[in-house]
Amino acid sequence: MGLKIFWTDFAKSELKKNFDYLKENASLRIAKNENRKIALETVRLTKLPEIGQIEPRLKNKEKEYRYLGHQTYKIIYWINNDEKRIEIMDVFDTQQYPDKIKRAK
Repeated sequence: MGLKIFWTDFAKSELKKNFDYLKENASLRIAKNENRKIALETVRLTKLPEIGQIEPRLKNKEKEYRYLGHQTYKIIYWINNDEKRIEIMDVFDTQQYPDKIKRAK
């Protein structure tokens, strides 16, 4: 399909929060490695955009949000066919209160 990956400011901010948390509570090496793995996980979407499951907690939204799972994270995205891109909306740590996922912009 040839779609590009686009990270929203909100998703970048959440990824940075996760990085800062891991850096503080684990190590810089672990934080860098985890961010790299999360970013690499999204690359699969360029060839298989519908590989992610529909996010049930966001079904009532206008867009069809999907997610990829990576360890304890959900990478929330939607397929923007008009712009020919996959928009990464959120990197949600599933160890949080589940309904908090509805905050995705």
